[in-house]
Amino acid sequence: MATISSPGIGSGLDIQSIVTQLVALEKAPLTKLKSEATSYQTTLSTWSTIKSQVSALGDAADKLSKVSGWNPVTASSSNSTAIGVVASAGAVQTSISMSVQRLAQAQSSVSSAVPADTSMGTGSLTIDIGTWSGNSFSAGSTPAVTIDIEAGKDKLGDIAAKINDSGADVSATVLRDASGERLMLRSKSTGEAFGFRVTATDDDGNDTDAAGLSRLAYAAGNSNGQTLAQAGLNALATINNIPISSTSNKLTNTIDGLTLQLNQVTTAPVEISVERDDSTIKASIQAFVDAYNTLNNNLVSVTRYDASTKAAGALQGDATATGLTNALRSMMRSVTSSTPFSRLSEIGLELKSAGKLEINSTKLSTAISDNFEGVKDLFMTAGGGATSQGFGLKVSAFADGLMASDGLVSNRTAAIQSAIKRNGIEQEKVTDRASRVETRLLAQYNAMDSAVAKLNSLNTFVSQQISLWNKS
Repeated sequence: MATISSPGIGSGLDIQSIVTQLVALEKAPLTKLKSEATSYQTTLSTWSTIKSQVSALGDAADKLSKVSGWNPVTASSSNSTAIGVVASAGAVQTSISMSVQRLAQAQSSVSSAVPADTSMGTGSLTIDIGTWSGNSFSAGSTPAVTIDIEAGKDKLGDIAAKINDSGADVSATVLRDASGERLMLRSKSTGEAFGFRVTATDDDGNDTDAAGLSRLAYAAGNSNGQTLAQAGLNALATINNIPISSTSNKLTNTIDGLTLQLNQVTTAPVEISVERDDSTIKASIQAFVDAYNTLNNNLVSVTRYDASTKAAGALQGDATATGLTNALRSMMRSVTSSTPFSRLSEIGLELKSAGKLEINSTKLSTAISDNFEGVKDLFMTAGGGATSQGFGLKVSAFADGLMASDGLVSNRTAAIQSAIKRNGIEQEKVTDRASRVETRLLAQYNAMDSAVAKLNSLNTFVSQQISLWNKS
């Protein structure tokens, strides 16, 4: 059975208030510990941001340390309506003259018209993919596909759906007009090698007549089946007057790094040019500068004291953060073993006040235009020691070192996390100690209260006896 307790009822003292205040004194260290925990969390969050920004700087530098970062190209066509062109990184800078004599086309055929909802017969249709040479067909490597047709059930729409669901390399469509319904077939791919033949196995016993499924067969020379609407043709073109042929109107392997899209037959040569894409290279350098400035600006903000607001940054006085700031700026002022450029400032990347890096666009454009290889070497050269390497290499390596498991940033983050853990343990200790003190004090005061209550009861009894004696 639960005990109803009312501390202080016997003595008249406010025991609960006394114990609460004494326990509060035991918990006093929590105020400082919680304040420290908040500070640790702020510091950890700040270092997490720095870690992310170091990673971004490393990625931007890494891009400039590799050949792929310096070989973007752009391609143009003097008549993009007729011939489109896209260049991938690594394409050789060149110019070609191209003409298109014929576009690649897909084979297509059509059946004779039949009344709507006509049952076409029973049996099967077999579709082969290959090449036509006159009336001769040579099947390719694609396996033939057979479609079963049910008597009295499958109409042209049903047959078209079965062909489309069969996985055959042809598409089927039903054309409807005043004359009735016709089945149209078309190769899914253009070119002579992707023609098709349709063979009927007709349950009426005649596979080449103008009745039953034979009406849907296609073979050159068979006048009773489907008729040819368009033969499969290869695209024909010339590049610098050299004839080429392609099964597709999209040429991906004709010239390394170029994708040529043939859209129209040309009446005059189309000039295709491939040039170095300086705008993309400048964008990569800008990304490197932006990543550095983002990190530098953040470090400046979190390590300074703002006299106007009397507010200190989260890492003011943090030797690690200050050291990182100085190391970054020193690196941007360093030299490489490359020639003719050995400093960033020589190509227009100039270090200003508060460590900010600014780009002199005119100077950078001139350097890239006049000595592209020199600019590239400033970031990529691997000669000499680590400090004299190109900026792409040295900054990337510096970032990797900071981010490594035993690196400066990782170590600092780990130290803060350990401090947060210790702080949590200390808070638990204080809370546990205060709880035990509260239990002990309540027990002591309750015992005292009980004793006082007994004494008060005895005092009342004695007083009553004395009063009785006096009356006697």
